Amino acid sequence: MKSTVYFLVIFLLIFKTYSQDLEPFELTSEWTNTIVSQLPNDYPKLVEKRKVLIFSLFTGFDHWTVPHTRAILKGIAEKSGNFEIVTSDDVDMFKKENIYKFDAIVLNNNCSERDNRNLFYDVFKEQINSDAAWKKAEQYENNILKFIEEGRGMVVLHGGITMLNKSKKFSELVGGSFDYHPKQQMIQVKLADKNHPILQGFDGKGFEHIDEPYFFNNAYFDYDFKPLLYMEADKIEGKNKEAFKNRNYLAWIKKYGEGRIFYSAPSHNPQSYENPGILSFLLNGLLYATGDLECDDSPIKS
Repeated sequence: MKSTVYFLVIFLLIFKTYSQDLEPFELTSEWTNTIVSQLPNDYPKLVEKRKVLIFSLFTGFDHWTVPHTRAILKGIAEKSGNFEIVTSDDVDMFKKENIYKFDAIVLNNNCSERDNRNLFYDVFKEQINSDAAWKKAEQYENNILKFIEEGRGMVVLHGGITMLNKSKKFSELVGGSFDYHPKQQMIQVKLADKNHPILQGFDGKGFEHIDEPYFFNNAYFDYDFKPLLYMEADKIEGKNKEAFKNRNYLAWIKKYGEGRIFYSAPSHNPQSYENPGILSFLLNGLLYATGDLECDDSPIKS
């Protein structure tokens, strides 16, 4: 019995070391204020504030960073003086009469249940029958598509890409779908274009952090986006697919109709926000989404 316990403890220690998972910690105002205070001051100052919804509901995997990411994004957005922020977990914010109150929406790790990968359906199936739930879910998705197509913006953070992960239209909107990720590990993140305005906070250099290395499928392989960050696939332990030219993109921007999308896979862990460059990156991505940061967003395929 003692030997069994001993080997179990050794196994757990080895697994923890191998996976490099970071320890969750409680969100406090002190932590948030300390992080937000490091935001560089090299962002545009807008004459008129933009109204932004930070949507943080999830029905599937619970990313422990959800409240931390919401607090940090809200903090840097308000510190810049450029935004009026509304936070909500209510899917009815995507009704037509509500969604058009905003200039942009932030999807904060909105993981859906694994079977259907549709957060709207996950909510509605608890209220109405299955057929009606799917119909209503499609209506809400179409509201998002039209909202962006007509000229507004969206920021999608980490697991937010799985919100409607089996939808072809949503994949085309965001620039891809979530495929899988190996274990958490140290990732050497590289800049796809060191001179791009959204990346100015990194001073032309990449960075490293512990994160889930996301891989993508579906519309991702259309490469209908301007890449911002990438990792070299051969440096990732546990991958099960090769990457084109060994590059797996982790963040990008793209046009959708008259609107704009900013996607960032970093980060699964709020410890990553200790890097001031990431704060600048997120704020600049939000400014791009609201149409207030002009930059090259031409896709790779062009």
